[in-house]
Amino acid sequence: MNDLPVILRSSVIVFISLLLGSLVLSILISSAGLNLLSNMSLYVNCLIFSFIVTVIVTLSLIFRCLKGLILLVVFSFLYIPMIILIVYSFNSSRLVTVWAEFSTKWYFELMHNEELFKAVGLSLAIAACAATFATILGTLASYAVVRFKRFKGANLFSFMTTAPLVMPDIITGLALLLLFVGMGQILGWPKDRGAITIWMAHTTFCMAYVTVVISARLRELDKSIEEAALDLGANPLKVFFIITLPMIAPALVSGWLLAFTLSLDDVVIANFVTGPGAMTLPKLIFAKVKLGVDPQVNALATIILLIVGIIGFISWLWMRQAERRRINESRMH
Repeated sequence: MNDLPVILRSSVIVFISLLLGSLVLSILISSAGLNLLSNMSLYVNCLIFSFIVTVIVTLSLIFRCLKGLILLVVFSFLYIPMIILIVYSFNSSRLVTVWAEFSTKWYFELMHNEELFKAVGLSLAIAACAATFATILGTLASYAVVRFKRFKGANLFSFMTTAPLVMPDIITGLALLLLFVGMGQILGWPKDRGAITIWMAHTTFCMAYVTVVISARLRELDKSIEEAALDLGANPLKVFFIITLPMIAPALVSGWLLAFTLSLDDVVIANFVTGPGAMTLPKLIFAKVKLGVDPQVNALATIILLIVGIIGFISWLWMRQAERRRINESRMH
């Protein structure tokens, strides 16, 4: 127990930090007219919260189980909202705050909701097309950045391909809206902003994420295999398709899935670059939530979570097997 003084000092620092942070946050959230000096319950709640968290952290440090605590907190933060969503999709009441009884009626009503299914179909089609084109463009961009480093403007090109990563969605959406309006005035296309403009916009910002994923994989790649193929007489195009692409296949799948998810999830950029004619699923859910929570949306979200979970698990298994196969082959050579 030689580390006990250090643990206690750390716990005191954690307690003070939590207490001050919770107090500041409570004051910021409180209404402007609240008399903080007379509202003792606010300080008591902050004190209790800080004390409980500090005790948990201290015990974790003493019994060497901080790693398990961190994992528990992180997974709880990520998945408790999803679990609540799934549970309330089986609630017979329309009110989220009131639990009536277990029921599956919202799933049956969902089957007859043509508006939701139309929005799901449009979103899936746009996400699949945007992810595919973003993967193609991102692969070419990352290959140029990693393999052809010595060309004029290489640094500028690398920066421009990843700029959407740090660009706020609202700025990206506004810029693309102005682009499409200008194109409509000069070229006469697009006349109506709809699914095509959403697809183009999603391809633009998803390409940056795909480029980062594939660039990381290309930098880890052993160039000697490609150089050996070139020495044996294969042209660069054949080397790219026969050697490089199979070796970066897991990164391609990861980039495509990431782009697909980002496109399927986007609501800010889609609101800027489209009119009322093209209603994607995020836009429809956002519109419905403003009028009150629709239990059918909870049921649809539960189905989507199940499908995405199954696809993600299968993709993870496939990529893990591919990675093991690649490691075994490299050891054999």
